[in-house]
Amino acid sequence: MNGGSSPLFACLQEPFVNTATFSSLPLTPALLDNIESLGYTHLTPIQAETLPHILEGRDVIAQAKTGSGKTAAFGIGLLSRMDFSQFKVQALVICPTRELADQVCKEIRRLARFTQNIKVLPLCGGVPFGPQLGSLEHGVHIVVGTPGRLQEHLRKRSLRLDHLKVLVLDEADRMLDMGFAEAISDVISYAPTHRQTLLFSATYADPIREISKKFQFKPLTVSIDSSHHDSVIAQQFYQTDKARRLNALGYLLAYHRPESTVVFCNTKQDCQEVAAALDNCGFSVQALHGDLEQKHRDQVLVRFANKSCSILVATDVAARGLDIKELQAVINYELPWDPEVYVHRIGRTGRAGKQGLALSLCTVQEQNRVQAIEDYLSITAKWDDIAPFQMNFAERFQPPMVTLWLDGGRKNKLRPGDILGALTGDAGVAGADIGKIDIFDNHAYLAVRQDSADRVLAWLKNGKIKGRSFMVRKSQWG
Repeated sequence: MNGGSSPLFACLQEPFVNTATFSSLPLTPALLDNIESLGYTHLTPIQAETLPHILEGRDVIAQAKTGSGKTAAFGIGLLSRMDFSQFKVQALVICPTRELADQVCKEIRRLARFTQNIKVLPLCGGVPFGPQLGSLEHGVHIVVGTPGRLQEHLRKRSLRLDHLKVLVLDEADRMLDMGFAEAISDVISYAPTHRQTLLFSATYADPIREISKKFQFKPLTVSIDSSHHDSVIAQQFYQTDKARRLNALGYLLAYHRPESTVVFCNTKQDCQEVAAALDNCGFSVQALHGDLEQKHRDQVLVRFANKSCSILVATDVAARGLDIKELQAVINYELPWDPEVYVHRIGRTGRAGKQGLALSLCTVQEQNRVQAIEDYLSITAKWDDIAPFQMNFAERFQPPMVTLWLDGGRKNKLRPGDILGALTGDAGVAGADIGKIDIFDNHAYLAVRQDSADRVLAWLKNGKIKGRSFMVRKSQWG
């Protein structure tokens, strides 16, 4: 593929190499000695770009994935702000799941081995409330918790944030995906206005920008992905004819088996017909077009966003504002007339440094559209062949998640943390098996991994959330 001049198609640059060491930072000798004893020598990219500013007390918003060294970055930062003689909550880390909160607690404790007086307390749902009350009464320096349980302690006034110096939102995008936006706002409302706020997220979409704008003061923005490499979108064009276009689409989906794909059609009628044909052939698919009622549209988007539906067949108008993380592929069932629309379509894949796939079907009569795209992007189209494929029913590649419907929502005072806490606590389900949680006024949607769905469904039918039972079933949208 000829990359052309567009930044969408820039090649990966050389990996970022950092030579800065922790000794270059204004840290106490005891903390530096402990960091060295842990085997930490050179700063990771996220640490090199955030720690100097964190130590200065600045608000920071950082795009960083798990494994980037972000926990050490904010952990070292908040430990540098501690007054260990004062057994008051001076730092709060909000995490999406109990598993992550436990990991963060362990890492902070390792970093804090240079002092014997540090008290780090996890506050998460799914564990008894009483022992947490006892620990808070004895005084702690750092609290790491999930939104729902933090809300409970704050409302009972067993947790006080009057002396808070540093607030950390870890994996903020995951918390928003799980429906914790309101809970996060509620927790932060108890914190002092004058504080340092650090926000870490794997993506930097509009919801993250909004939460930063709401809770941070002139934050420094760091994006390791965008700072050091651009994403690559592999573009492929396939010649077909009108009679074989649907078979060609089936071949591309069966061959590449993308976990999440948006198929673009130019008309609502084609959109509905293509989705129906794929559904009849065993693909996991939903249609999104302008004739859908808002309730049905919400359901379609919930299911596609939480990865319990693999394929979304959409028109350009209906897909406006669609922001799905980790969209692996975009397929143009029909090329648009306007090359700028083509760029908007394929720009939905290959985000956050991930490899993206843009596949386009084209008839001989549509070659002028390809020429327009080549001219607009200064590229040379790369063509490939399609093998014969019959669109008949088969056991197709299934999405990783299943959506469960519950007959309780905001009007029942049901929150994402209540559902998550019940499943990871009483039901013993791993937090990694729970996906996006969407709460509406009178119902909720819960994404669960395929291999755990039956177990979770069985527990919800007999178990209780917040002391009451809810009707539950697998979602059957069509």
